[in-house]
Amino acid sequence: MIRRLWAKIALPAVQAASGPTAYGIRMNEPTKNIVILIAEDDPDDRLLAKEAFEESDMVSTLEFVEDGEELLEYLHREDTPTPDLILLDLNMPRKDGREALREIKHHPRFRHIPVVVLTTSNSEADIFHSYDLGASSYITKPVTFEGFLNFMKALEKYWIEVVVLPSESMRE
Repeated sequence: MIRRLWAKIALPAVQAASGPTAYGIRMNEPTKNIVILIAEDDPDDRLLAKEAFEESDMVSTLEFVEDGEELLEYLHREDTPTPDLILLDLNMPRKDGREALREIKHHPRFRHIPVVVLTTSNSEADIFHSYDLGASSYITKPVTFEGFLNFMKALEKYWIEVVVLPSESMRE
């Protein structure tokens, strides 16, 4: 009986969920090029992210800004694509990641963008505060190339192959 119920109800729902939806973009579309914006002030960490990104063969565009001010300027510019995902360091000059996250999540045009906090801090207060401000995830930054490569592959698996995000037309 349970198998018949599964075949009638759950299986069709799972199958329907595995393709494009009427409400958004399923990120596992192989030709979908998503824009990932990384806010990171450390040039070595930016290089590490860029090289791990290239090594992972992700089908995406990677953009970098160096602090929270640049992040918000990027988002407000008309000549840049709206990112599908933001990777945000917390400890940056001028405007730190906490302030930037607060502004992003309070702005009607940007609050839908998933923000993954990627930082060296493992402070319970930073973790709690980031989620309280609306972070989608909190990840302690890998310190080795292999660790960063594994992170990029996991990022791709989850945010590109599994997650469904709002389509561009729904964002306006």
